[in-house]
Amino acid sequence: MSAEFDTFIFVPAYNVEKTLAGVLSKIPECVWRRSQVLVIDDGSWDGTRSSYEKYLEGLQECIADSQARSADLQVNFVSRLRYFRFEKNSGYGAVVKKGLSDGLASGAKFIACLHGDGQYPADLLDQFLDHLENFRTADGHGKVEKLALLQGSRHANAGGAKAGRMPLHKRMGGAFLTGLENLVFRQKLTDRHSGFILYSAEFLRTVDIQKLSPSFDIDLELISVADARGFAMGELPIPTVYADEKSNLNVVTYGLRCIRQVVRRAFAAS
Repeated sequence: MSAEFDTFIFVPAYNVEKTLAGVLSKIPECVWRRSQVLVIDDGSWDGTRSSYEKYLEGLQECIADSQARSADLQVNFVSRLRYFRFEKNSGYGAVVKKGLSDGLASGAKFIACLHGDGQYPADLLDQFLDHLENFRTADGHGKVEKLALLQGSRHANAGGAKAGRMPLHKRMGGAFLTGLENLVFRQKLTDRHSGFILYSAEFLRTVDIQKLSPSFDIDLELISVADARGFAMGELPIPTVYADEKSNLNVVTYGLRCIRQVVRRAFAAS
């Protein structure tokens, strides 16, 4: 990775033709200046690829327009944006593994997961990167540690998830799982099930990424690994955004997988 890049952002994209361009357009310019962005299309059957191509065409038109604001930066936008497609739907775990692996291969210091469905705040990436980069914490023995990962929490502010139209069954299920996890995990968090996570490459290099879960619980598995190994973690509040989109997550199987993670962690700690 060039010295001007220290951040790698991967965008899981499955049937997100209506939201992908909006997500990419909300990434702050200061983040584009330091980042490479990889859109990972997980075998979408809708117009996700066309949406990406139209967004790219729009950037190229801005380059051609000498009156466009920050036209010189738009050139960088195009050169820093890539697209990868799984020809068959491979699952969320495969997408995350691809994003993390490519991020590490790029030489980036920080790797961020930004979902293409618009549920997570691309416009807050600059704040999260600043916090991840600069926050330091003591480990109880006088040693100062950096954060291994920083997660966006939809429950840090009371009532935020309900106001953001998160379905009741997801609020209740998430509260139950997080409460159970907080009984077992060393570090207590308010939301372990948000997919808006930024990682330190230093932490990720200690993980065998290809052995991680192939499903949606891969995020919790990474949190569990960090907790078990004594890495410091953090969270910042994010708004909850639910519209009328169809979720690809089966809440029952996801919940069972999360409970399995909790059991593993409990036995490992005993």
